[in-house]
Amino acid sequence: MNNRNRLSVEIYGQQYHIVGKESLGYMREVASHVDEMMRQVANGNPRLDTTRLAVLSAVNIANDFLKLKQEYDEILHLIEDEQP
Repeated sequence: MNNRNRLSVEIYGQQYHIVGKESLGYMREVASHVDEMMRQVANGNPRLDTTRLAVLSAVNIANDFLKLKQEYDEILHLIEDEQP
């Protein structure tokens, strides 16, 4: 059985059809986050083309992810150290 959700979203003025196993609400949230990040990058760099905006947005999102992953790993390490 194929439990994939399909959703049409708009990201930075373009329509995309996305498919995933996550809930429709979660998929909308992800698309909204990408759209918001692209708009933030565009506000600071109004002359960038869409491809460069997308790449810089991906770099910013990856940076946020890696920082959170590092914090998570540090917390896990602290928890493991305190286990008897």
